[in-house]
Amino acid sequence: MNSLIISISTYSRHKQKESEYAMKKIALFPGSFDPFTKGHEDIVLRGLKIFDEIIIAIGYNSQKKRYFEIDEMVEKIKSCFSSYNNIKVDKYTELTATYANKHRAEYLLRGLRNTTDFEYENTIAMINKDLYDGLETVFLITSPKFAFISSTIIREVHSYGGDIRKYIPYTL
Repeated sequence: MNSLIISISTYSRHKQKESEYAMKKIALFPGSFDPFTKGHEDIVLRGLKIFDEIIIAIGYNSQKKRYFEIDEMVEKIKSCFSSYNNIKVDKYTELTATYANKHRAEYLLRGLRNTTDFEYENTIAMINKDLYDGLETVFLITSPKFAFISSTIIREVHSYGGDIRKYIPYTL
């Protein structure tokens, strides 16, 4: 009889955990993050007001050659959010929609600096929705103080020996 009570109790705790997990709003913040900037950090921190958990996922973009090593960037981003247990950092080599589905993320978090970003991101959002029907894309407008920062410009400044410390939330 005692083992039946323990089994029922264990089953109930397991179902409760499963239910809590299913109710969590998990967002995937995908990108090449080459490098991860203060603008990206701002989107993640503001996203925490909407989502219970955010997965920052660095994808391999077949169209781009990386400037900063991907494993180094994973570690740098992890260091930025080490005090947050609801932010995870990972890398992936598959479709973003597939990765989101595997990790039970029902939302993609994206930042928009301007209308050009919107045109590109809107197209990507539609294909991701088509690939994974339960996936919604949430756009946050970049905070004005970070709107001029782009990874491309930061790489260019760095490649010529310029100081990029004020644009990134970690040290190189």
